[in-house]
Amino acid sequence: MDVTVIWAAIIALGVFTYVVLDGFHLGIGIVFPFFRDEHDRDRMTNTVAPVWNGNKAWLVPGGAALFAVLPVLYSPLLSTLYLPLAFMLACLILRGVSIRNRAKADRTKPLWDRAFTGGSAGAAFFQGIALGAFVQGISVDTGTHASIATGWLTPFNLFAGFGVVATYALLGSCWLFARTDANLQRRLHRLIWPLTMVLLGFVVLVSVWTPLAHASIATRWFDARLFLRLTPVPLLVLVCGYWMHRAIRARHRSTPFFAALGLVALGYLGILVSVWPYATAHSVTLRHTAVPHSSEMFALSGALVMLPVVMSYTTLGCRALRGKVRHGGTGRYL
Repeated sequence: MDVTVIWAAIIALGVFTYVVLDGFHLGIGIVFPFFRDEHDRDRMTNTVAPVWNGNKAWLVPGGAALFAVLPVLYSPLLSTLYLPLAFMLACLILRGVSIRNRAKADRTKPLWDRAFTGGSAGAAFFQGIALGAFVQGISVDTGTHASIATGWLTPFNLFAGFGVVATYALLGSCWLFARTDANLQRRLHRLIWPLTMVLLGFVVLVSVWTPLAHASIATRWFDARLFLRLTPVPLLVLVCGYWMHRAIRARHRSTPFFAALGLVALGYLGILVSVWPYATAHSVTLRHTAVPHSSEMFALSGALVMLPVVMSYTTLGCRALRGKVRHGGTGRYL
């Protein structure tokens, strides 16, 4: 049993879960400027008010797992991406403060609305920058000393930042479409397809840019053994896009959100294929960054107990609060 692979799968699952759960909440803040009515904005925030604080907690297991199991990866990753991650955390704090204060504010409510938008868009943007830097590669000179391979403020990283913003905006719009009704839902209906086209445009450009900029990724993508296995991925992206189009035309309530999740999952799969089995700089494998086997097993015993608990209360919370928000914006659900 390769425990390092199991831990890589756990970390990958935790990151994807965070993207899904906190991504649609950040997306709500990103699309906030498209809706000026105060009651509409109250309903938008009330769809996630009971769960947003727990959603972002999925960041903690990912960071803890990197520190405990992959310390050689944790050190250069956190050192190189110190500034974008610090900016991301500052934006998440601003997002949290704004969503609490806007519910009680009167004259300063517009200010907190702008803070909610800025914090949400900023957190998404810096997450994208960190993602782009990780895909480009972070070099490790020794077991403790890290250096920047290309620098985190590059055109590719900035492009990845805007791509994550577009992704979260689509997730947020689809979530709201399933949780609202009347005029607000009709306006969201007109917003989903343009955001889908924007996301598909980012997918195409990244798919072309990545292999052209990184020879190691191009070699891996077009390897004869892997190429045939990856062939269905672009086709599945087209299927998800068509699925989204059909769902929007038929005005299905929840289907657009699942179609958006399909697009996100396929993009995430592409990233994993691009970097696997390397941890940094496309030269250091995950096994070279891991702690001894006994330490991995000890940490895994705790993870196997806690992960089902966390996943269970997350599922039960979302299930208990399913349904549409009432017109009054009280936060109660039908």
